[in-house]
Amino acid sequence: MRQADVTRNTSETKIQISINLDGTGKAELASGVPFLDHMLDQIARHGMIDLKVVGNGDTHIDDHHTVEDVGITLGQAFAKAVGDKAGITRYGHAYVPLDETLSRVVIDFSGRPGLEFNVPFTRARVGDFDVDLSIEFFRGFVNHAGVTLHIDNLRGINAHHQIETVFKAFGRALRMALAIDPRASGAVPSTKGSL
Repeated sequence: MRQADVTRNTSETKIQISINLDGTGKAELASGVPFLDHMLDQIARHGMIDLKVVGNGDTHIDDHHTVEDVGITLGQAFAKAVGDKAGITRYGHAYVPLDETLSRVVIDFSGRPGLEFNVPFTRARVGDFDVDLSIEFFRGFVNHAGVTLHIDNLRGINAHHQIETVFKAFGRALRMALAIDPRASGAVPSTKGSL
């Protein structure tokens, strides 16, 4: 079973995450940042990943530490759950539209962290959520999951739609990359023999 439970405790946050990569998209979310919970729900639903997140952070200061640490902890959970990556497809990609907005996400479970984030946000906040925190979430994720991630918002004028299509496409790309390849016979998807 590709599952993991990870807890991260710092002086700024306490984050607990449980994931099942072979789930049904069930989510129990209480990060302490409502808009982040809405985005995490997109990952679970579109990635078909069961996800439980409980967060307690210094949101009285701002949401930065909580959002970043959820990304870090989620990355650690993915790395633990996917293990040696034997049999996975490895690469995943998705285009997701939402009304006027279109985003593309491409991921490689390469073992090498790298992030290209190209989202020209049309405003600074969505409700109380600072849109800049979305890159902090993904930076934390890639650095601790050991993945290469390319995120491009190709068009859009509504910042909520921009972020939501990114998270939906991320979930869809994860789903593709983590799928077991029936032709791989359990081999690690690399000519080097390890990732």
